[in-house]
Amino acid sequence: MGSPEFALPPGADLSELTQYLHRAHDQFVESGVADPAIRTLVRDSWMRSVEEGLNPETSLAALRLDDDALSEIRATHPLALAMPVIRRLLVEDATEAGLLVAVSDAVGQLLWVEGAHDLRARAEGMNFVSGADWSEASAGTNAPGTALALGRPVQILGAEHLARPVTPWSCSAAPIRDPDTRAILGVLDLTGGPDVVTAQSLTLVRATVAAVEAELRLARLQPLPGISVAGWSSPRLDVLGTHTGVLRTDRGTARMSLRHSELLLLLAHAEDGLTAGELGVALNDDDQPSVTVRAEMSRLRNALGPLELASRPYRLVRPIQTDVTDVRDHVAAGRLRAAVAAYRGPILPMSTAPAIVELRNSLHLGLRSALLASADADALLSFADTDYGRDDFEVWRRALHVLPASSPRFEQVAAHAERLEAELG
Repeated sequence: MGSPEFALPPGADLSELTQYLHRAHDQFVESGVADPAIRTLVRDSWMRSVEEGLNPETSLAALRLDDDALSEIRATHPLALAMPVIRRLLVEDATEAGLLVAVSDAVGQLLWVEGAHDLRARAEGMNFVSGADWSEASAGTNAPGTALALGRPVQILGAEHLARPVTPWSCSAAPIRDPDTRAILGVLDLTGGPDVVTAQSLTLVRATVAAVEAELRLARLQPLPGISVAGWSSPRLDVLGTHTGVLRTDRGTARMSLRHSELLLLLAHAEDGLTAGELGVALNDDDQPSVTVRAEMSRLRNALGPLELASRPYRLVRPIQTDVTDVRDHVAAGRLRAAVAAYRGPILPMSTAPAIVELRNSLHLGLRSALLASADADALLSFADTDYGRDDFEVWRRALHVLPASSPRFEQVAAHAERLEAELG
């Protein structure tokens, strides 16, 4: 039956293969026993789905999100930024070819379904619409839900789908991951007839996913729109998940030393400025002599290029945006998906300066507390899947609590939480 990702074998008789799959599907529905020749990933998915209570004959994907909830998630979801790329690379050609393109979040909810109008109208009959839950337990075996459950690209041909209303369709899907943390942000899916399940189709989906991840990475390297000062946008300092800060101005990008990163971040968050004495305490538990701080500030002034540094107290003449402020603003506004996407790791993790450590802990715990108080499984899992969330038992336990038992990730989250609890004793 081909590789685990399923590309039709060269020379395969599509009609014969389709007839076989329908017979195997009928056998499984009637007896609960899957033909050994069915691909392992499909057999396993069928079993997962029926164990969660899915009825292959009557079940349809649940409609989870109303228009207001869908609009809210779209507005804050990190993949919204990538939709122009997906439309340009995939949707336009898919529409001409009579195909659909869908993008889900990390728990299987379809956020966008676009493509040929007549096909979208037909797909409504099986609830393949924005706002529907296409996780395996809600919709049965399908490329978006199974790709999410396995964390890798998947193709599903016709009657490999478990829910009978979906068996006339075929689909190819691949997860989209955060370019920095590698957490799954959602799934990109191409749906249509049997011609969707080819090696070329899967290559196209993967290539689009790669372009999306590159776009997300590129967007993080670009200065965000800022306050216009004397005809130019305000500079930006990024310090999350990086050993040293990156300063961006209209004159270019520069990587700062660790000490200069610390100083610039502290000044960016001190509206009234800081004296040499205050900076000395902020940088070292033993207090730095003022003369040492002044010498370092002189070197920083030379490194800032177009940025002006005033003295007595030290302060930035023009404001600097930071990615720390981005995360804080998202959390304060309740935009947790956006906050998690913006939080690419702890502030300057190599820094031991007391004020930086305090700022680092405050930001991390503030985001973590907001997540623990929320019921947003998508945001929780996006945080939990990162290096800094992977061993956080309380986050995994909260994700397990808010995830429905029908989620394609429920078993994996439960197993991980159980392992962490055992390690904690």
